[in-house]
Amino acid sequence: MGFPWRISILVAGLALAILGGAGSASATVGEDGLHKEDWFSLTFKDVGEDIKAAKEAHKRLVLVFEQRGCIYCAKMHETLLTDPEVRDFIKANFMVVQYNLFGDEEVVDTDGEVLTEKTAARKWGVVFTPTLLFMPESVPEAASASSVAVATMPGAFGKWTFLNMFRWVHEKGYEGEEHFQKYHARIIAELRAAGKLEE
Repeated sequence: MGFPWRISILVAGLALAILGGAGSASATVGEDGLHKEDWFSLTFKDVGEDIKAAKEAHKRLVLVFEQRGCIYCAKMHETLLTDPEVRDFIKANFMVVQYNLFGDEEVVDTDGEVLTEKTAARKWGVVFTPTLLFMPESVPEAASASSVAVATMPGAFGKWTFLNMFRWVHEKGYEGEEHFQKYHARIIAELRAAGKLEE
């Protein structure tokens, strides 16, 4: 009599394990060859409008440039953005919009110039992928996105460098006296002292 009951529990447990694992799966790859996170924001790539939308959501806008076949982009998605501590902090505090380094989608710069993704990359000096541009809280007047970015991260780094950059921007460290490198070193020292350093 207990046999079907045990089977039911086993099946239910298996279903929960499968569903639980689904959230940790790596990002899918789109037709453009870029890794896709379902929590990235899809917008018209009008940077000024996106800054406003992020602010309305009590978040900060981040533009992330990637390209097809980029092994460092893959590392960012498969290693960093699958880490719950990293992913959850970014999702809670930032609106992320993905750009294709060689893409043709229309972009509107904060100075009003209409570009494509690839001409925006050239204008903004983006030559490496991934590159993350952290935008200001408010739309600047007649200035290009690259000139008003509060921070830029070119490349995929280890967990703590990556996460600490997001934390530093979130805490508006760029307005203070503590340079990011000093902030990062302090956080690493604190983690090490607390025995929480993972890398």
